[in-house]
Amino acid sequence: MRLHRNLVFTVIDSLLTIFNEGEYADKVVARALKKDKRWGSSDRKFVAETIYEIVRWKRLYAEIAEVREPYDRDNIWRIFAVWAVLRGINLPDWKYFENTPARKIKGKFDELSKIRKFKESIPDWMDELGVKELGETIWTKELEAQNKQAEVILRVNTLKTTKEKLRAILMDLNIETNISKDYEDALILKERANVFMTDVFKAGYFEVQDASSQLVAYFLDVKPGMRVVDTCAGAGGKTLHMASLMENKGQLIAMDIYESKLKQLKLRAKRNGVHNVEFRVIDSTKVIKKLHEKADRVLIDAPCSGLGVMKRNPDSKWKLQPEFIDNIKKVQAEVLQNYSKIVKPGGKMVYATCSVLPSENEEQVKHFLTTEAGQNFTFVKEKKVLAHQSGFDGFYMALLERKI
Repeated sequence: MRLHRNLVFTVIDSLLTIFNEGEYADKVVARALKKDKRWGSSDRKFVAETIYEIVRWKRLYAEIAEVREPYDRDNIWRIFAVWAVLRGINLPDWKYFENTPARKIKGKFDELSKIRKFKESIPDWMDELGVKELGETIWTKELEAQNKQAEVILRVNTLKTTKEKLRAILMDLNIETNISKDYEDALILKERANVFMTDVFKAGYFEVQDASSQLVAYFLDVKPGMRVVDTCAGAGGKTLHMASLMENKGQLIAMDIYESKLKQLKLRAKRNGVHNVEFRVIDSTKVIKKLHEKADRVLIDAPCSGLGVMKRNPDSKWKLQPEFIDNIKKVQAEVLQNYSKIVKPGGKMVYATCSVLPSENEEQVKHFLTTEAGQNFTFVKEKKVLAHQSGFDGFYMALLERKI
């Protein structure tokens, strides 16, 4: 592979922004890809994948390069040189690469690869927490899986088409997909492609949604004609999936504390041909009280550490702090208390997170069942999805039924 100046400079600028200014990698990458209209798909691929790759392995590469935060421009060039040497790329004779010690880099890589926190490139505290909660063996496997590039998974919008039809349409666009018998509505791209530019996406035939996330709507057992409440809807991937399983019949209430996310969901719902969704901003306790004991089904897709989706958001491991996890557990306990009251007697509720930590998952549910509100519920079943077992995101979901 030959390195091109304008592409490498874009990578360096982007990494400086992500590492020093705390911007989210996906936003920085999106901006970087708009930089030069002349770039072809392989140029764009190089920019996006190299940025994500270096973000993912930041700790390992910085340790090999012997640089410390906050990074200056020279530090980032040294990190980039480590990435290139380890990928077997010949470094051009640019001044930035003068005196790059290729043999030393490879030797140091071999040495650090024996220590998990460097090998898997994560902060000390996160490594300790993972071992404490999941045990050495599972945590090691999980980290390895979380450091692989995430696949692109589509969820077929069954309100508009079928999996077979969509697969054929994509094939005509030279986008090949695989199907999995375990995931009813999923198509897995064989190679990454910018599916958002296709007319079928614009027509609402599919959404991009991880396979693990696609299990949640089925787990909640929604049916046409029901009243269903999605309490933490966000931009609404699961809301839209539930709407399609409900065949647009019944009432689906999408709620969130952020109005901006619901606005985004409105646009997506329109594109998906979904018209049984109502949008409600949780701006006071009244919004919840009005719904007490009114819903057949309630989804609590709780805010969490996101430790199940690090392959998708590699910069999250550098942004996350131990205090955040302590605080988020309190929030999870609160939303379970408050939103569980929406379930009517005989109705069902799912508590879900995209975390792999038992303290955010099983332990939250166990604790809830001992509380006054929780004693109205019976535990039905739970599903734990680990990335190293499924190949997809780490997820947790628990189904509870309100006693009559």
